[in-house]
Amino acid sequence: MKTIYLSVFYIVSTLLLSVPAISAEKAQEIEDIDFSFEGPFGTYDRNQLQRGLQVYTEVCSGCHGLRQVAFRTLGDPGGPELEPKQVKAYAAQYEIFDPELDDYREGKSSDKFPTSGVENAPDLSLMAKARAGFHGPYGTGINQLLKGMGGPEYIVNLLQGYTEEEKEQAGSTLYENKYYPGNWIAMAQPLWGDDVEYIDGTEASIEQEAKDVAAFLMWAAEPKLNARKEFGFTAALYLAALAALLYFSNKKLWANVKRKQV
Repeated sequence: MKTIYLSVFYIVSTLLLSVPAISAEKAQEIEDIDFSFEGPFGTYDRNQLQRGLQVYTEVCSGCHGLRQVAFRTLGDPGGPELEPKQVKAYAAQYEIFDPELDDYREGKSSDKFPTSGVENAPDLSLMAKARAGFHGPYGTGINQLLKGMGGPEYIVNLLQGYTEEEKEQAGSTLYENKYYPGNWIAMAQPLWGDDVEYIDGTEASIEQEAKDVAAFLMWAAEPKLNARKEFGFTAALYLAALAALLYFSNKKLWANVKRKQV
């Protein structure tokens, strides 16, 4: 019996002592950000998507791919809306492996972005929908009903969450990030500010770069968002008109019956 009590005491003591350590490694709460594409009537900002494409190209593409995204979609309505010649020139920057040639060739508009060039570097095609920034009180997910999944917000906060602290673990260098689960991430800080020189003259602060690339990655994950919202709004109007028509038709059809009952 004494052994059982000692075991229980040891377990409880261990749990109590570990609470501060666990709470210390808890990721900081993601801050909400107002994006132009949020809400039922929100749309992508073409200029922001073009800036985000520039950040991805000059900073992120060295390690991360977009294998689900075709170059030609860069010219689609609701996206970056590049001119056909711009899309062609952009695709030509990349070398794409062609199985038929069994060799690399210049990229074409019909090709997709290359895959990740670094081992274990995740593909970013669906990253804005694969990560959830908002979970709600006690993990209930209630906040997602009010704010959305929060994938772009997670990306923005993560890119700005580095503290410049490092540590060695199992032969690898980890970097402290207050928004990353566990607070230590294997990816070095990618944005420092002035990493790109925006074509439209916008100041390239860390915050601006993070927001722009997050918006671009949201478009990459949901390129038909604008079209879906337009279709949904049209469908809602149609259903409202149909409901009104059915209501007044029903009222007229049963009017005589109700008079007789009275």
